[in-house]
Amino acid sequence: MLETAPAKQINVLVVDDSMFIRTAIKRLLEADSEIKVVGMASDGLEAIEKIKTLQPHVVTMDIEMPRMDGLTALKKIMAENPLPVLMISTLTESGASSTIEALSLGALDYIPKQIAQSSLDILRIQKELHTKIKALAKRCPRMKPRSAMRKPQPVASPRVVTPKPAPAVRPVRMPIPDTQVQVVAIGTSTGGPKALQEIIPHFPANFRVGVLVVQHMPPFFTKSLADRLNSLSQLTVKEAEPQEIVEPGKVLIAPGGQHMSVIKRGGKGVIRLSESPTDLHHTPSVDVMMTSVAEVYRQHAVGVILTGMGHDGLEGMTAIHQKKGLTLAQDESTSVIYGMPRACVEEGFVDQILPLDRVAETVIHLVQKGGG
Repeated sequence: MLETAPAKQINVLVVDDSMFIRTAIKRLLEADSEIKVVGMASDGLEAIEKIKTLQPHVVTMDIEMPRMDGLTALKKIMAENPLPVLMISTLTESGASSTIEALSLGALDYIPKQIAQSSLDILRIQKELHTKIKALAKRCPRMKPRSAMRKPQPVASPRVVTPKPAPAVRPVRMPIPDTQVQVVAIGTSTGGPKALQEIIPHFPANFRVGVLVVQHMPPFFTKSLADRLNSLSQLTVKEAEPQEIVEPGKVLIAPGGQHMSVIKRGGKGVIRLSESPTDLHHTPSVDVMMTSVAEVYRQHAVGVILTGMGHDGLEGMTAIHQKKGLTLAQDESTSVIYGMPRACVEEGFVDQILPLDRVAETVIHLVQKGGG
């Protein structure tokens, strides 16, 4: 008698040129009874063939491999058979750059390759891996309920993004601030690099306020993210530095491994970087950045919470809302993971919920139309 798979079983294809890594990831994944590794591949070519036959719900993809590397395979997968891909990345400068490129091509998230070499943090890493795989599996068409399948979301083909002019500003059903907006604070996690790529390049060269961004990423990764966004944008996008002034035309991204906050000095917002507090789940933290923004800018701040896992940003968005600033959240349908926006929406501290393609124009509208 044939054994039937559990109704909620998530089928995963593991792709890596190292048998040790493949075996380690398989062991970590299958510690959860809802996850099944249905196949393994040693390079991109083998992965593409196995995707056709095995039809996994999620693929974990290494970057550096013989015959066909992970980025080339990813492009083919997104063009021919789109499905959720979790990249396996080395925590190095070159690994970070390749990972950011993969995320821009359609990969939904990444895990550190050191996942198979850790002993002290193995339980934490295993839990994070399970959570990510389950969250990404929900983006697979075959895992969606029939009601959701009636209106499938279009999957964008990989494309080269060029600097974009500001979109035409359409009216938004939201009160216009009676005081001038002075800063935009953005927080995001899983799915954030792609979301930021759909927002930051839209801001015009004459954007009259500074922008602060916290993206959950380790060192090297935030620098690569900033460099990529800078190459696509009309504004200057860079990693924040200590004592740097928050000023118009500049987007400052919190460096991985450091919290970014703002203090007021000489009537201006000035960046402060610190490794403390050390007891938070994420460093950098959206809450740390946004709560400081609320204190310094009060009603002159706009807070934006985007796709991401967990609830980092809830405290910060609450603070901005309570200081009479304006708060926006990405909607569920366009979020890779609706955790961070959901937390803020459910607590009632969001002024407007928006699909990703409306976020940039709404922010521009608020900045341009705010009182002087």
